[in-house]
Amino acid sequence: MDLDSLPQDQVEEVFARHGALAITLTDAGDRPVLEPAPGETPLWPDTRITGLFSSDVDLELLQNDLLRSFNIDTLPSHEMTDLEDCDWEREWRNDLGPLKFGARLWICPGDSTADNDDAIVVRLDPGVAFGTGTHATTALCLEWLDSLALQGSRVLDDGCGSGVLAIAALLLGCETAWALDIDPQAIAATRNNASRNGVADRLLVSGSSEDVAGVFDVVVANILAGPIIRLAEPIAHRVKSGCLLALSGILSEQVDAVLDAYKPWIEFEEPAFRVQGGQTWVRLTGARNKG
Repeated sequence: MDLDSLPQDQVEEVFARHGALAITLTDAGDRPVLEPAPGETPLWPDTRITGLFSSDVDLELLQNDLLRSFNIDTLPSHEMTDLEDCDWEREWRNDLGPLKFGARLWICPGDSTADNDDAIVVRLDPGVAFGTGTHATTALCLEWLDSLALQGSRVLDDGCGSGVLAIAALLLGCETAWALDIDPQAIAATRNNASRNGVADRLLVSGSSEDVAGVFDVVVANILAGPIIRLAEPIAHRVKSGCLLALSGILSEQVDAVLDAYKPWIEFEEPAFRVQGGQTWVRLTGARNKG
């Protein structure tokens, strides 16, 4: 049952009273929330709430409870749909199968396998932290990392989310990596994912930039244009002279502002574009000026 216009938290309480198996909140108005503060879970201006119930739930009692709880005569616009019984774990795996990035790098959820004997595989399942490869910004960065010769290098993943970029860099051959994020959930997810992929001994994880020491051969900042611009100087100064920087999480209309912010330190190549969800996302790559 979907109910778009009633108070979300109170609808959740009613659904829970009637044994909801799952309650999902989604964007009903195509107005994404792109920059929440760490630890926040803001809702959309128009939020759809969906409850999943077993077939033996009395939906008439549920509707009457909603009417009574909100003191209304009729329910707002809503719909009820019967779902066929199926193996939901298998459906989840079908929806999130192996993904390939570049020539050799794969993200494989669950126990799925890459269709390539020589694949370099990152084992990663969806979680609370951003970054599974399904979003254009992450995909663009993974493809770039796959194109590099990382053997012996030192990599910084600034705004690591799930840690996927740092973990991928380590599996692709870099010697050590730092993963930096101010969100405690991202820190926990990165450590768990690093252990799962057997690279925890070469990955340093921190919630504060003050802990990160030295400069790097490769720096990747897959965040959003606001913090990318605001942190231009400290990010640029993390890149060793003559070495590489990738910036992502940038919309096409924000490119010029980002280029201007990094102009004193970075010489950029041509941008890489990817369209997703009606928006054009951009990855900017370049090298630190020598000297």
